[in-house]
Amino acid sequence: MPRVIHAKVAFANATSDDVRGDMGTGGWSRRRFVGALTGTAAAATLPACGDESTPSGASTPSAGSASATAPDTNERPQTEGRESSGSHPLYLGTYTSAEGGGKGIGLATYDSATGRVTDGGLLAETANPSFLAVHPNGRTLYAVNERDDGGVTAVRLADRRVLGTRSSAGAGPCHLSVHPSGRWLLSANYTSGSVTVHPIAASGALGEHTDVVTHSSPPPGPNSERQDGPHAHQIVTSPDGGHVLAVDLGTDTVYTYRLDQARGTLTEVSRASAKPGAGPRHLTFHPGGRYAYLANELDNTITVCAYDPATGRLTIGDPQPTGTGDVTSYPSQILVTADGSYAYLANRGHNSLTRYAVEAKGARVRLLDTVPVHGDWPRHTAFSPDGRLLFVANQNSGSVTVFHVDRASGELRLAGEPFASPVAVCALPL
Repeated sequence: MPRVIHAKVAFANATSDDVRGDMGTGGWSRRRFVGALTGTAAAATLPACGDESTPSGASTPSAGSASATAPDTNERPQTEGRESSGSHPLYLGTYTSAEGGGKGIGLATYDSATGRVTDGGLLAETANPSFLAVHPNGRTLYAVNERDDGGVTAVRLADRRVLGTRSSAGAGPCHLSVHPSGRWLLSANYTSGSVTVHPIAASGALGEHTDVVTHSSPPPGPNSERQDGPHAHQIVTSPDGGHVLAVDLGTDTVYTYRLDQARGTLTEVSRASAKPGAGPRHLTFHPGGRYAYLANELDNTITVCAYDPATGRLTIGDPQPTGTGDVTSYPSQILVTADGSYAYLANRGHNSLTRYAVEAKGARVRLLDTVPVHGDWPRHTAFSPDGRLLFVANQNSGSVTVFHVDRASGELRLAGEPFASPVAVCALPL
């Protein structure tokens, strides 16, 4: 069982080289990449222009207690009932401390018919917002602050106001997600190998963390450069809502937890072991809820996993190819269409998307082809809400590529020239 810590964790010994980055071309390690970034520890969250200053680490008074976390379920989500055509928001994550990086969370719009992206400036200034997620009601955006003194930031979309930043109780947070109840924010700290829970107030602001779990076992995998300790890379809720799963690249393990929705604490119920040295990075569920797909960053494979909703147990299958051949490549993320017919894997190095046919109700994938992303280092991918467009954030080329998705064949068609976005590491269309 991992060690559970209910108090804040100090990381006084962390250095800028310890914060997670992504491997660049030419064999760069995460440490070397982030070592090239500057000023990660000094950056701070700033309030939106015209707003009263909200100190870093603070939020609205009601956010500090679990009793204040229930969202207003009578309010209608912003995205509900909107037209499928027209202009919609696109939020962009970056590394503000990287050379040529952005100033915070970028804002753009996209045309859902043509896929054309138009620059909209800046949503909010905040440090290293390398991953983004939106509340189920569509009103609040959350971002990690990927730095030594990790944080998670909430931004109200209606007026672009920063609602505050809370400590992630770990170093190098790289992923976050909102529990379907809308009451809890879950985040993964890459450098410290831990996962954290924060309460969400009705306003969307965050309270102090209610739990943090460090992955103290099993021992790290055999890759000495990348698996020098636990490295939590993702935390998501299962489709049935009954369990929370954390993917750890360092320990080659997917941990399954049960979230106590009254107290905001995690209890481990099972763990699944990937092949030693696989370096699991990202897990995506089939819409049927019985299978999931695991992108393995270090050995350039994917695996089909069986999932038991009753127990939360995940069973990892045999490694399967990515179609990238002899090119050194590092899978980053896999997506599955809403109807469960096709899956797409982003390949950094090969700079492509691999298209798979999903068969046997999710139990099997069949490699179809690879498609160039017309960019360098595809870090993050996302579908538009209607599933007709696929967005790819290309880190090294500083661009976002948009594809039209053929629902019948799963084929991808480029939607014009990529959109320039500084150090694009996350693209979130709403």
